[in-house]
Amino acid sequence: MGEKKKKQESVRNIYKVLAVVGCVLFVVLMVVSSMGSGWITSLHGIQPGESVTIDFTLRDAQGSPLVTTDQQLYQNVAGSGQSIYFSKQLVFQANQSSVKAVIPVPVYSLDSGWTKTFAIFGGESDAISQGIVGMRTNEQKTISIPFRDAMTQTWSVAQLKSNGVNLTDINTGDFISMGVSDSPELEKNSTDSTYSVRIGEVTKKTADGVVVNFGYPTIDVRVVSINSR
Repeated sequence: MGEKKKKQESVRNIYKVLAVVGCVLFVVLMVVSSMGSGWITSLHGIQPGESVTIDFTLRDAQGSPLVTTDQQLYQNVAGSGQSIYFSKQLVFQANQSSVKAVIPVPVYSLDSGWTKTFAIFGGESDAISQGIVGMRTNEQKTISIPFRDAMTQTWSVAQLKSNGVNLTDINTGDFISMGVSDSPELEKNSTDSTYSVRIGEVTKKTADGVVVNFGYPTIDVRVVSINSR
């Protein structure tokens, strides 16, 4: 008789355990259901050809942000009196080469609102497009732009003067805002609407003029979403 009671008690305990497991599984399924398909997407690495929406911050050689989609970062930098542009999120095709030499990106600044565009060069776009392959939703990464040092131009005293700039007013380390076209020729402070803004750093100064580097070494990206092909 005692043996029978023990078996019955054991069976009841098993049922209790199964009931608890069933409740836990139910809760898990409810949570997964509420998440939709997004949790599956977050596990998916970006494949070549996929359309991807990203947040980004483009930085100069000193690591200072020049253009960003990070609203808090923009407000902090702009509030300190430094120059910075705010951009909307961008969409890229993973591992696809750009057909344009210059890609104009609408940007906002305190002094001009949304009236300007910022120039992202085709090679920079290619570096981003290749760098995001394999990334997942919400993953962050700093992508190197390998040809930064090749993006320089020499400006003579005459060229500077024709654009209203005196050589005596420029020093190594200064930043100059230029207008960039698809040529891609560079003209300082161009007012032509076909030009996009590009910020260059004066890396060398001589009696004959200056050398300006328009390349940036890195760009920080975060994958917002992986869209359909």
